[in-house]
Amino acid sequence: MTNTSTMMAREILEAPDVVARQAERLQRPLAELAARLQRTPPKVVVTCARGSSAHAAAFAKHLIERYAGIPVAPAAPSIASVYGGSLQLEDQLFLAVSQSGQSEDLVSMAKSAKASGALTVAVVNVTQSPLAAICDIVLPICAGPELSVAATKTFVGTAAALARLAAAWTNNAVLAAAIERLPDRLAAAPLLDWSESVPALAATASLVTIGRGPTLAIAREAALKLKETCNLHAEAFSGAEFLHGPVALASYRYPILMFMPTDLAADGMRQLAVKLQAMGTELFVAQHDEASSGDAHRVGLPALAPDQPETDAICLIQSFYAMVVELSRRLDIDVDRPRHLSKVTSTT
Repeated sequence: MTNTSTMMAREILEAPDVVARQAERLQRPLAELAARLQRTPPKVVVTCARGSSAHAAAFAKHLIERYAGIPVAPAAPSIASVYGGSLQLEDQLFLAVSQSGQSEDLVSMAKSAKASGALTVAVVNVTQSPLAAICDIVLPICAGPELSVAATKTFVGTAAALARLAAAWTNNAVLAAAIERLPDRLAAAPLLDWSESVPALAATASLVTIGRGPTLAIAREAALKLKETCNLHAEAFSGAEFLHGPVALASYRYPILMFMPTDLAADGMRQLAVKLQAMGTELFVAQHDEASSGDAHRVGLPALAPDQPETDAICLIQSFYAMVVELSRRLDIDVDRPRHLSKVTSTT
């Protein structure tokens, strides 16, 4: 990414420092949280989030189910805020994820979860917020002020904080070491050239993003950013789910952006890519060493060399963000002022 004239572009480049700052600031609250979770393991983890934070919570679902073996389910905040109800969460983990910590429905759900006996944790950027005040433990995202409406460094920071949580909880030294290497990799990721996808994405009104395992949450976040910043309808699918009906959409008029994982989920995704290519889709695959083959239906988008699956996934969204800045410029859209949106969205 060479054009840093937008606030969004500059904040993308701040992500490495965000993740580096977390090492010290998260050390104490993560140690306390990990000790409590190891002492009294929950049988279920309930997440609560909106927007980009919900995609980060989906990333946490993968991490916790993959490494702790505990089921994770998203809560419907309206159960508390609209219907005045509650969930039976005694001794379970309630994980609220929010940039601002101000949405009334998330705060209501956190209050309800705490009253039911859950261990409540807030992953927030604004630590002096209503959500942080109500929760037992606060994990700061450490992103500092984010002025661009579209969240970038806060999403990356949130995903990294949740990866740190999984590593601390499960004593996963491999994941912990990969997170320490992540700042340097995040600095390199937006320098990769995804411009080959820009003409096709600029010419379409609708597209699909696909991920699986650690990259499913990344595909969801990418679809949201395409809507927010480029006014493009984009829908995200698991690579497995796409074959159950949505594959009927596959055609040369409907581009597909695939985020290839670097773990065991990659085999199925590669098989899907071959099928989609045979269907004549305009397919863009983000994968290390995925070179454009000259096939009109398949274009490789560069990715960093694999290091660790979850941190590899975080690097993919960083590369994608840089491409979105270029795409919005091609579409003559002010990426810092998306229509109908404000920085803080308060829901009740």
